[in-house]
Amino acid sequence: MVKTGRMQSRISLFAIFNTLLMLLLAFVMLYPFVYMLAVSLSSDVYVMKGEVTLWPKGWNLRMYELVLGDPNIWTSYRNTIIYTVLGTAIAMLVTSMGAYALSRKDMTFHRGFTLMIVFTMFFGGGMIPTFLVVRSLGLVDTIWGMVLPGAVSTWNLILMRTFFSGIPKELEESGRIDGLNDIGIFFRIIVPLSKPVFATISLFYAVGIWNNFLYPLLYLRSQELFPLQVLLRNLVLAGSVSSGQVTQIGGDNLVVEDSLKYATIMVSTLPILIIYPFVQKYFVKGSMVGAVKG
Repeated sequence: MVKTGRMQSRISLFAIFNTLLMLLLAFVMLYPFVYMLAVSLSSDVYVMKGEVTLWPKGWNLRMYELVLGDPNIWTSYRNTIIYTVLGTAIAMLVTSMGAYALSRKDMTFHRGFTLMIVFTMFFGGGMIPTFLVVRSLGLVDTIWGMVLPGAVSTWNLILMRTFFSGIPKELEESGRIDGLNDIGIFFRIIVPLSKPVFATISLFYAVGIWNNFLYPLLYLRSQELFPLQVLLRNLVLAGSVSSGQVTQIGGDNLVVEDSLKYATIMVSTLPILIIYPFVQKYFVKGSMVGAVKG
């Protein structure tokens, strides 16, 4: 009885410590987001005085009116949505079909193809050779230059292959008995059974494309093709080299640069955060099953 009591005491202490640690980590991760939201919603006077912490002071939506009233924001939003939707669709199609092929142990040169793909996780051609290849294909300053170079992630491919390997082979055999070929088995049996991993990998790709600003800097030249992240980067860099913290915009209207930058960051971040709750139930299941089975 004494040992049981000590064990329960140790477990309870560990649970308390673990809970406090998780709360601390959650606070550290959420604080920048909450602070930017508070500053973007606060009055200019309180922002310039540095009195804003975790709660807005003097509620003010003027920064969001300025951000949403800029036509460049909507052009960049449209471009980002196009790149994200098109890029995720292409990436999922190529990655899932490649992962299904690698999951088939009876495929010719199965091990050789797997080793060649895993090799790219550790060694790559580099930025300049990749740019030369993209330019030689005529993809510079086009939509395709934003979605094709990063269409396949080796990690996502291996994760999806591992998930497909855990699907019982009897299901494929039953499909062949019904007259399905490999493509029919993939789309009618494998895909419906793989919703968790599809949701997980789709979120990985979508977040990566949404937040990507390296490809636009390398492959885009026209401003009308710039995504939202490039516009945000230009705004942040312009604010960092400015001589003051306040910008004059006609008459007596003053715009605090920190508030403007934070409002732009919030506008560019919220859409991808809104999507996450809808795929959360698949996210953990898909990533954990694909990581454990092998």
